[in-house]
Amino acid sequence: MLILGLDPGLATTGWGIIRAEGNRLSHVANGHLKTDNKEALARRLSHLDSMISALVADHSPGTAAVEEVFVNTNPQSTLKLAHARGVAMAAIARGGIDVGEYAARLVKKAIVGTGAAEKAQVHAMVTRLLPGVKIAGADAADALAVAICHAHHVASARRIP
Repeated sequence: MLILGLDPGLATTGWGIIRAEGNRLSHVANGHLKTDNKEALARRLSHLDSMISALVADHSPGTAAVEEVFVNTNPQSTLKLAHARGVAMAAIARGGIDVGEYAARLVKKAIVGTGAAEKAQVHAMVTRLLPGVKIAGADAADALAVAICHAHHVASARRIP
């Protein structure tokens, strides 16, 4: 099964696709989607929607997962993040794909073993869990971590009768 993971953001959305075969995970692709901060919010969201829809069309994932919104000290940043996350979820759902949602602390705990892990620790563990992966940046590493977390949760749910 192919799993699409997204780390949504208005300026940059990280994405990662992994293949899960039982307990074995392998890297398929990763990258980041950028919007132009000079554009109006609606145009940026529309562009993000188009890029995520193209990812779904190009890779045909069987399932997807996004990181949940965390509350920033700046309410405007939180709202922009929430807009981007909503667009991401809508683009995936439009493709007929179920979307899992995970808090950042849960993703970190699933990957590193602690919810207080630093970004560098998450990046290092993703490279260990997906040998040979070339990660396109911090946002892509986070997206791959979300996909790995989802793979573990889906596998666990299948084992529970």
